[in-house]
Amino acid sequence: MKDMDDATQLIGRMASTARDATVALREASAERKHAALIGAAEAVRLSMSDILQANIKDLEFGREKGLSRAMMDRLTLTEDRIHDIENGLRTVAEQPDPVGSVIAEWDRPNGLHIQRVRTPIGVIGVIYESRPNVTADAGALALKSGNAVILRGGSEGLNSSLALHACMVRGLVAAGLPAEAIQLVPTRDRAAVSAMLQAQGLIDVIIPRGGKGLVGLVQREARVPVFAHLEGICHVYVDRDADPETAVQVVLNAKTRRTGICGAAECLLIDRDYPQSETLIRALLDAGVEVRAEGALADISGATKANPEDFGHEFLDMIMAARTVDGVEGAIEHIRRYGSQHTESILTANDKTAARFFDALDSAILIRNASTQFADGGEFGMGAEIGIATGKLHARGPVGAEQLTSFKYLVTGNGTIRP
Repeated sequence: MKDMDDATQLIGRMASTARDATVALREASAERKHAALIGAAEAVRLSMSDILQANIKDLEFGREKGLSRAMMDRLTLTEDRIHDIENGLRTVAEQPDPVGSVIAEWDRPNGLHIQRVRTPIGVIGVIYESRPNVTADAGALALKSGNAVILRGGSEGLNSSLALHACMVRGLVAAGLPAEAIQLVPTRDRAAVSAMLQAQGLIDVIIPRGGKGLVGLVQREARVPVFAHLEGICHVYVDRDADPETAVQVVLNAKTRRTGICGAAECLLIDRDYPQSETLIRALLDAGVEVRAEGALADISGATKANPEDFGHEFLDMIMAARTVDGVEGAIEHIRRYGSQHTESILTANDKTAARFFDALDSAILIRNASTQFADGGEFGMGAEIGIATGKLHARGPVGAEQLTSFKYLVTGNGTIRP
């Protein structure tokens, strides 16, 4: 691609054909969309070898590019992860079709009957780093919600994304739906990202999925509305009434299961009156976590002293900040100051304390006695997600098919006139 003009023309052509495809999608039956998703899932299953071979090329590219361990983990596909992609497609296929569902309805004294019903947004642009699975997830959720989608994956995952995109297209075509309903930008050129962000009137909403750099760029430069979260600075608060065994297993899972995802816990807050603080820190250290602690916690053998910037930081690695707080109020104060309104977990057997935590905080996801790694659309029963939205307008939390709809009003009268 020679310059920005070329990128603008490419995105313009893709958006134009995507908008044409929305006409067919709006009229497509739930059965046809279901068939397309099942067909795509079958194609993924049958293309396992091709997808893995494509991913090997991407991993080589990623290593040459010097990607971090967390980014390499996001980029990596295994047989199990490809099975998860297949199963995610099947789960989305089996969900109720949100398009046309009645959100609310009521009658007016003048005889009018009013319904508010779900309708597709139109053309969605998704920009993401690494994570080739987003190609399938985003394509599936857009199709289920009757939207066309333009996908621009990270340059490091292009081969894997192309292989998965081919599976999505096979499902569409087999079901008699336009191939242009799910499109993948076929270039690594960054100019395509800028062109998407400037495609006002062609793309209806942009969804970025990636690190702080990508999301910040999108939020600064987009002339198209954006669903986004900037960072996943997730906290786990261990209350004085937490069960010690539960605390160890949940904290370890929240930090170490997968460190490179936005739901990974980055900060551990411990009630000063919790009696097993050292046991908890020791468990993290024994698991290979670098604990950057404050106060007495820093005196535990193996822990290191935290710097001020360690709090409110997204490590995406085997690193965790830790400090003690004065009960639930101290935890709330800390999270309000340092959190990114993504996901917070409280570990406690005290219902009143848990209720206070839930009421006082306004993060998109609040969890009790469970790992922050459940901050995931698949775990919420959505089959897949495009991302976790932390804004206050339209979509919040996991963005699934339902969140990719808007609504319209259907008003029925009987010769009714306004005096």
